[in-house]
Amino acid sequence: MSPASFPEQEDLAESVRVLESWGLVVEIGEHALDRRGYMAGRDADRLADLNDAYRDPGVRALFATRGGAGAYRIAHDLDFDAVRADPKPLVGFSDITSLHLALWKHCRVTGIHGFLSGARSAASTRSLLMETEPAVLHRDPSAFTAAVRVGGAATGNVVGGHLGTLAWSVGTGLLDLDGTILFVEAPRAVGLGHVDRQLTQLIRSGSLRGVRGVALGRFPGFEDYTDRDWSVLDVLRDRLEALDVPVAGGIDVGHGDQPLSLALGPVAELDADAGTLTIDQAVT
Repeated sequence: MSPASFPEQEDLAESVRVLESWGLVVEIGEHALDRRGYMAGRDADRLADLNDAYRDPGVRALFATRGGAGAYRIAHDLDFDAVRADPKPLVGFSDITSLHLALWKHCRVTGIHGFLSGARSAASTRSLLMETEPAVLHRDPSAFTAAVRVGGAATGNVVGGHLGTLAWSVGTGLLDLDGTILFVEAPRAVGLGHVDRQLTQLIRSGSLRGVRGVALGRFPGFEDYTDRDWSVLDVLRDRLEALDVPVAGGIDVGHGDQPLSLALGPVAELDADAGTLTIDQAVT
């Protein structure tokens, strides 16, 4: 289904092929290919596809065709009673972060920050959905954000996703980060000030009060970008070190080519010194 923007038809067809190769029966949401501006049809129709899936006992997982824009419009209106009655994971990222936040806030339901495009990403998503072992994500020494680290270890439920969506959720009632390991990632849209403003908004609003640790994913587009001798790594260090919690960069999850997927919701242990994020079984 398409809770945010619409996919290209060939991309949707490829996702169907991937899921069918796993032995799954695929049902496409009625409005998955609708178009209204930059969104996949009307808000009411995108919401209806989601709620129909949550109310259908035959549906065992929900896959967003893409992110983009629009999920934030409907996140508050999910049928949370239906979700609680029959929990099932939602797979998606970027703008889908709004739905993950709503599902965590109201239902404590786990989800997957990930997608199906590319063999590595699809295999990672499949493993989280269909295997029972804890997932261990290791710091990638070659990753851009691997240079950001505040030592220590922490345990908490993994919550988060796209940094901009988290910041824009301040004041909406969706943020519930107390006692969590916060995961954040973001592609470059504009300059460093954009990231600084988003992190500062989360800090000044009190939204990060009670966060036990921070795991940093990909920040593509920032690798060769500087502003008056600062890079995004300087911004991340400057803002996050003040939280006085463990911080581990280099987690290979987020936007870009062939990222890994990450479970949202389960209890995890972040070891910033070892560079590991160990997450309990995603789906029971």
